[in-house]
Amino acid sequence: MGAPTSSFLMGKKKIGSPKLLFKNLDLTPIHPILWTGLHQYGPGRPVEYQPEWDLRALLLRQLEQIPYVKDLVKRLRRNPYLRKVCGYESRAPCEAHFSQMKGRIGAEGFRIIEAWLRREALRLRRSQPLSAVGLVQAAGLDGTSLPAWSSRDPHDTRRGLGDPDARLGRGKKGFILGYQSLFLVDIEGFPLGHVEAPLNVNEKQLVEELLDGVLGECIEVELLAADSQFESQAVFDLLESLKVDHIIAWRRLKGRENPPDVLSVRDRIDVEGPEWKKAIYKRLRAVVEGFNGRAKSRLAYERLTWQGLGNTSIHVGLVLMVAYAVCIAAYGIGRPELRQSVAFFA
Repeated sequence: MGAPTSSFLMGKKKIGSPKLLFKNLDLTPIHPILWTGLHQYGPGRPVEYQPEWDLRALLLRQLEQIPYVKDLVKRLRRNPYLRKVCGYESRAPCEAHFSQMKGRIGAEGFRIIEAWLRREALRLRRSQPLSAVGLVQAAGLDGTSLPAWSSRDPHDTRRGLGDPDARLGRGKKGFILGYQSLFLVDIEGFPLGHVEAPLNVNEKQLVEELLDGVLGECIEVELLAADSQFESQAVFDLLESLKVDHIIAWRRLKGRENPPDVLSVRDRIDVEGPEWKKAIYKRLRAVVEGFNGRAKSRLAYERLTWQGLGNTSIHVGLVLMVAYAVCIAAYGIGRPELRQSVAFFA
């Protein structure tokens, strides 16, 4: 066969790579967090693997949807390209090294790293310039279940055997053992924050913790939309105290007539009420559900292979870190239209 024509080469789709992603991700500002508990100065054994390399490796695991850390180690040892992408040279660390890293930095350290990446992504996102100064005009709220990596305790089937923090609760397809995440997502599908809890905890109880974490980072949300699961006077009072307007669908209850100016659930999914509220509600519900779908299909959200609530928060934090890194890299290469395209950099 002859050589490919120039027209074919010109029409061939250009794709990115993990190397392009990490090349545009400067981790220098978070060095103090990454180096927590490591020997840096004076006599003693030097650090063999830079913690920046380890963080890239954990992000690579989510990006490439590698099931287990032991599989990540195998890939790094067998693939020189992936080792170089992360920063390793001829050797790669063992599985225990990543467990030690998680324990050394802790859930709070990973939360700080995630918050820094979120601020960088918000600062660069020109499509929503107000978010660069912390003003989010509208956001959607939604939760999703996360299966635990554990079997049930035979003496108490409501909790996990290997993971005692996991609880039995209602998932999308029935009752499962696991956790849940509550996400806050802006009108473009950009995640603003998350909080995790055992699956038997009512989602309403997580709203205050989530908003305290997001609003505590100098982010101001003007309007919040959520489904009827969050219809509660306690939630309404919380949002009023935080000066956040809301569009939350009301359930139809026997013996109660909903006010005419609110949205009411119809046929379990659809809503009825003022047209302008319906338009905003459906738009925000669509973007938050779209983010949930991307996290599950592209970022291995449901592949939790760590145990404990703290490790679950770290896992979900790594999922969001990849989303933020993709946004940062897209603006770094001058392709803002790729700010949500995880597949381009995978």
